[in-house]
Amino acid sequence: MRRTLALGLSTAFLSFGALAQSYPTKPIRWVVGFPAGGGTDVLARTVAAPMSTSLGQQVLVDNKAGAAGMIAAEAVARSEPDGYTLLTADIAILALNPAIYPKVRYNPLVDFVNVGLMARFPLLIATHPSSGIKSIQQLVADGKKGANVNYGSAGVGTPHHMAMEVLLSTTGIKATHVPYKGDAPALQDVAGGQIPLAVVAPSLSLPFVKEGRLVPLAVTSEKRMPQLPDVPTLKELGYAPAAVYAWQGMVVPKGTPAPVVATLSSQMRAAIEQPAVRQKLADLGMEAIGSDSAEMDRYVREQIAFWARLIPQRGIKAD
Repeated sequence: MRRTLALGLSTAFLSFGALAQSYPTKPIRWVVGFPAGGGTDVLARTVAAPMSTSLGQQVLVDNKAGAAGMIAAEAVARSEPDGYTLLTADIAILALNPAIYPKVRYNPLVDFVNVGLMARFPLLIATHPSSGIKSIQQLVADGKKGANVNYGSAGVGTPHHMAMEVLLSTTGIKATHVPYKGDAPALQDVAGGQIPLAVVAPSLSLPFVKEGRLVPLAVTSEKRMPQLPDVPTLKELGYAPAAVYAWQGMVVPKGTPAPVVATLSSQMRAAIEQPAVRQKLADLGMEAIGSDSAEMDRYVREQIAFWARLIPQRGIKAD
C-alpha cells in the first residue's frame, strides 16, 4: 500500500516536472477586457513582449472589451485550464463588478487562479483652471456648507467613480456623478470646462496638467506621486481611510496546473523587473508591483471585502 502510494506520488511529481519543462509549446492568448490603447491594454502589451522572448512562444494580446471587463472574464473563466489563456483581472473584474452588477456570471474567488499582481496606478481628482476650485480642502469645505458639484468619471463602477465615493463617504459631502464612456471623454470635458471636476487616470491627464489645462487637487495614492510632488493625497488629508488604486493582475482559469501557474508567475515578475518595462510603466503613471500568486490572493480578498462593504452603503447599483 505504502509502496503503491509512493510510486503514485513519484509519478505525479515527475509528470508535473515534465509539464513545467515542456510548457509552453504553442502561442499563449492574453485576454484584456478593455479597448486597445488604454492603460490596461498598454500594460499587458508591455509585459507580454519580454514574456514572449523568455517563454519562447508568442504571448498575443486579445482585446475583448465590454461590460466593465465582464465579457472577457466570463470567456476566460470557461476556457480550457491549460495555461494558454490568460486574463488581465483588474479591480473592476475581481472586486467591483460582483458588488455592483446583479448578474455577474463568474466568481472571482472560485473561477480563477491568481498568477500575480502586475501594476497599479492612483487617480487624480482634477479641475479646470476657471472652475473657481482652488484646493481639495476648499471643495470639502464648500461641500460641508451644502454645495453640490458635478464630477465626471470613466463610468459607473469604475475605479474613478469609486475613488470619489470614498471621498464622499469619508467627508459626508455630496456631489453629482456624471458618468462617461471611458476616461478620455471625461478628461476632455473637464479640460474644456464643460464640467468643473473629474477623476482621471495619470496616463492620460498628466500631459494636460503640464500644459496648464488641468489643475490637480488630490491624488488617491498612499504617498504623493513623484510627478506631482505638491499635490496632496486624500489619505494624508484625512479624506480617505486608505489609498485607492486602479490595479491589474494576471489570472488563469481554475484547474490550471500549479507548475504552469508558477512558470507564468515567475516569467511575469521577471518581465516587470526589467528596467525598460518599469520605466515605461512609470511614464504612464503606473507603479510596477510584480507580486506572486499568494500575495495577489491576499490582496484580492482584502479588496473584495472593502468594496463589498462600501458599495452597498453608498447605494451604488448598475443594470
